[in-house]
Amino acid sequence: MGRWGPLTAVCAGTFMLLVDVNIVTVALPEMAVGLGTSYGALQWVMDVYALVLAAALLAAGGLADLVGRRRVYVAGLAVFTLASLACGVAPASPALIAARAVQGAGAAAMFATTVALVNASYQGRDRGVAFGVWGAVSGAAAGAGPVIGGLLTAHLGWRWIFLVNLPAGAAAVVLALRVLAESRDPAARRIDVPGVVSFAAAAATLTYALTRAGEAGWRSPAVIGTAAAGLLALAVFAAVEAGNPHPLLDLRLFRGPSFTGIMIASLVLSGAAFSYLPYTSLWLQTVQGQDAVAAGLVLLPISGLSFAVSALAGRFLNGVSPRWTVGAGMLLIGFGTLGQAVLAAGSGWTALVPGLAVTGVGVGLAMPTVTAAAMASVPPERGGMAAGAVGTVRQLGYALGVAVLGSVFRTTMERSLEHRVPDGDAAAHALTGGRASGVPQAAAHAAFASGLNAACATAGVVALAAGVAALVLIRRPASAPVPATPVAAPVE
Repeated sequence: MGRWGPLTAVCAGTFMLLVDVNIVTVALPEMAVGLGTSYGALQWVMDVYALVLAAALLAAGGLADLVGRRRVYVAGLAVFTLASLACGVAPASPALIAARAVQGAGAAAMFATTVALVNASYQGRDRGVAFGVWGAVSGAAAGAGPVIGGLLTAHLGWRWIFLVNLPAGAAAVVLALRVLAESRDPAARRIDVPGVVSFAAAAATLTYALTRAGEAGWRSPAVIGTAAAGLLALAVFAAVEAGNPHPLLDLRLFRGPSFTGIMIASLVLSGAAFSYLPYTSLWLQTVQGQDAVAAGLVLLPISGLSFAVSALAGRFLNGVSPRWTVGAGMLLIGFGTLGQAVLAAGSGWTALVPGLAVTGVGVGLAMPTVTAAAMASVPPERGGMAAGAVGTVRQLGYALGVAVLGSVFRTTMERSLEHRVPDGDAAAHALTGGRASGVPQAAAHAAFASGLNAACATAGVVALAAGVAALVLIRRPASAPVPATPVAAPVE
């Protein structure tokens, strides 16, 4: 395949793992019916993938530096592909959720090595071109999931959103073994196991607490106890990292306001821009009566515009400070999601299009620059750590966003239904499972509108706050513009 073979191998894996973050978005109603479970329970089909991906990302990068990036990348591809098979044949939701967790671990091994593999495979001008293509593929994959998921679900069934990874993954493994050269960091040190374990425990328990809050209530002893355990694990992580001479994440980096602002934006970016889409898809299919393909196409403005704006930003905004691209992007995401909180009981899908479009423009502005900006805001020897941290918090932000917005969505629906039907909790459970037949149409439409409005409004307010934080905190010297793609990115 010539000199672009390594880039093809890396982009194939990157596309698969990022598409699978939200490919299930439009398939969840059919999955809930097929597996005989609630939509709320299937939050974990989305959450556990992003959560494991985030929790394992930094550890996978350290392992790759020690034993070889090609080896870890190929192992990740193999695990991801086999886990996809397990997802596709899962007989019940617990088995599906467990398989998605394993899939997330494979995705972490792949994602943690992509920048280093591209960096090691190309030099000079070719390296810049390669990172530009890789960035474009990443941007396209992040928004293409709902459309691809809709097509597969409508024509082949929801199981094929996972089974399609089998031939693609097998081909990617063969290609990677043929064209990728091995590389490792000769100065790499052993993995910070206490840091990995404490971070994973904090992320998992906090996400679980936020997810359970939608069903058990925010004052539930189980929710409060789990949240307290999560905060304790987070404190343990901070203590472990502060006392480690070779930490997983050097907490001193947060002394720099630019790095702090970038990390805030990274945490909120995916959560605010994408985490409400599963509930939008549920509304489109349950209330609007659309099939999975049509629901995916309604969401196309986010993926299409983010891809187009990302390409234009990389070409024309290369020298602009990330204070403006990231900050303005986050503000647009905030205004776009607030613009979707306008539904009434009789609203149609067109009411969402302007807000989706503005959100897509915001994603296209912010996403291409945030990783490179983080790397530029820290000392060169910490560049790889900064890049890994951005990827970690972005995926964690998505997982937390699904949990938080899911709780807001369900709680608001219950509040709307309690005055309209005899058993509001049971009705909300039915609606979030994609089953509206037993709920009066007027009540169902009003409940969905109120729940989705509350979720989008919450996402919008948080995104606006992150945008203001980015504008205030991020600083870049005028003489050192941040590249739109991580060209020559150092990898720890």
